[in-house]
Amino acid sequence: MLNSIDKQKLIEEHRINEKDTGSVEIQIALLSKKITQILDHLKISPKDNHSRMGLLKMVGKRKGFLNYLFKSDNKSYSALIKKLGLKK
Repeated sequence: MLNSIDKQKLIEEHRINEKDTGSVEIQIALLSKKITQILDHLKISPKDNHSRMGLLKMVGKRKGFLNYLFKSDNKSYSALIKKLGLKK
């Protein structure tokens, strides 16, 4: 899981203004970080089906956030995709 220092760094990196802690961009970045951590765990423990289910839920949630961001603000969607290295 993300510790508070890593989480704070991600929030500072992706926030829109000073008081922003929960915008769509931040939520997508946090989910992406968690997804990569679970993928690393599943490489070590391939039979961990509970983690695999959690991974699928997180991927679906991130996809929903990405669809929302694409419809509402296409420029920030493109910038975030490039910044995180995700596929379109």
